[in-house]
Amino acid sequence: MAKSASDEETSWGKLIRDIVVIVVLVLGIHSCVAKPFYIPSDSMMPILRNGDRLVVSKYPYGWSYASVSFHLAPKIAGRLFGKLPERGDIVVLEHPVTRVDYIKRVIGLPGDTIELRGGALIINGKPIRREVQPMLAVPVDDNMPGPDSSLGRFIGKDAAGKDVLELPVVRETLPGGATFDTIDMGPGYMTDDYGPVKVPADHLFLMGDNRDGSADSRVSVERKGLGGPVPFDAIAGRAEIISFSTDGTAEWYNPLSWFKALRSDRAGTNLRPEHDAKAK
Repeated sequence: MAKSASDEETSWGKLIRDIVVIVVLVLGIHSCVAKPFYIPSDSMMPILRNGDRLVVSKYPYGWSYASVSFHLAPKIAGRLFGKLPERGDIVVLEHPVTRVDYIKRVIGLPGDTIELRGGALIINGKPIRREVQPMLAVPVDDNMPGPDSSLGRFIGKDAAGKDVLELPVVRETLPGGATFDTIDMGPGYMTDDYGPVKVPADHLFLMGDNRDGSADSRVSVERKGLGGPVPFDAIAGRAEIISFSTDGTAEWYNPLSWFKALRSDRAGTNLRPEHDAKAK
């Protein structure tokens, strides 16, 4: 039995309704609960690598205009159920000027005074604890080092003759005990000396773990940096875990290449900082 015109209109109406409901649900989860995030650079090395995919939770700090996916919301001041990050948290934010997504680590909270001298971080007049670690060997692949990376000069060979990045690592411990590894490429970089700068109310001071290769709060907006402390409202969420990572060899038309490109040791990496209970 043939459908009438009214039946066809009803079917189309249901389809459109279902699509709208699905889109609203996806946007709601994406904006309020969690979203995926892709790492396109080496600025957060060594913990994050170009090609990593992350899960970013949206609720730990409350919600603001930056929480809304795809930069759809107007920039309205204020947060709903706002709660400041802790020093050491890795956060995703909207650049305060360009609204491009960035990912950095929280170094300074409101009221903190931030200074760097010779690459050494000083918070509230006290140098933080810095401990040189053994060189870190990271395999070179199509995604490592990333585009415009400053790490190319550290490429060497491992015992099997394969290309690896041999990276100089310094472990830092912030006030409160958050401890994590950074890359320090040595003296002579423009970001080695900075401040002192006091973080204003409702602002955060953010830095990349690749200390000499990150456009962050130490770097001007003209040089693609954050141009100083960032308004708390610009924070979109907290990085939680690496879901999967690829080496850059995947071809969209070849599903087999998707599996071969996976960096199997990266999935499941926890991105919350460790804490040293003895640190104050």
